[in-house]
Amino acid sequence: QVQVVESGGGLVQAGGSLNLSCVVSGSTISIGWYRQVPGKERELIALILNNGRANYPESMKERFTISRANANTVYLRPKTVKPEDTSVYYCKAKTCWISHWGKGTQVTVRA
Repeated sequence: QVQVVESGGGLVQAGGSLNLSCVVSGSTISIGWYRQVPGKERELIALILNNGRANYPESMKERFTISRANANTVYLRPKTVKPEDTSVYYCKAKTCWISHWGKGTQVTVRA
């Protein structure tokens, strides 16, 4: 059973620093970061493959950086923290058969 645990959320000032971590147990094909605010669909921010290649939706490409510390730990950093980044951030680990979600970490950005 793959387990996914996010951390690093909390209250941050706009323009401050934020570094979210995702730790995954087990083997994966890719690990991705998503976010969701109430009333909206969960949206993809970035994902990183086992070979280290990162993919971003066009809308997120200039806003976030995803990186991999090792096979089981992935980071997400906004380039500039903005109030509109307030959301619950989720990590998803994809295996050959199924995807596993973490419980999420709340990020609140104060203007």
